[in-house]
Amino acid sequence: MQTRPARRSSASPLGALLGATLDPLLAKRGFTEAGLIQQWPAIVGERLARVCMPEKMQHAPPGRKRAPDAPHEPAILVLRVESAVALEVQHLAPVIISKINGHFGWAAVGKLALRQGPVVARPLKKPVRAAPDAQMQARAAALSAGIEDEALRARLAALGALVLREQG
Repeated sequence: MQTRPARRSSASPLGALLGATLDPLLAKRGFTEAGLIQQWPAIVGERLARVCMPEKMQHAPPGRKRAPDAPHEPAILVLRVESAVALEVQHLAPVIISKINGHFGWAAVGKLALRQGPVVARPLKKPVRAAPDAQMQARAAALSAGIEDEALRARLAALGALVLREQG
């Protein structure tokens, strides 16, 4: 009986493949990592992420050598912002900068530059909830059994089953 050599899988995680492709594109826009773009909704919140997005990072131009003890000069983050909320985002700039620097763990961004324009709409993620099971429906029906109006009783039983599902 012949034994086959161990078969090696050539499958790679998608993130590893995309990283090699995206890194040069991100570097062209001044981003040293994809984390800021990937985690943008978590950093600034879903509400702001729907109306603004990072476009590029502008770092200090390479010039004369910086002294070893000189402080690092933070970058300017260029944000694309929906025109209707540009003023609000401008007022929130210190908060946004604080959240971004908290994500990086150091003062990576010192200033925001806003560019008004359309932002790609991010779909809202609605939580998927399971339908109430038969036991919850039966319990809700028993609780609403004393109601005389049949249509009202059915609606309250359905609502009660949903409430029981939420309570666990």
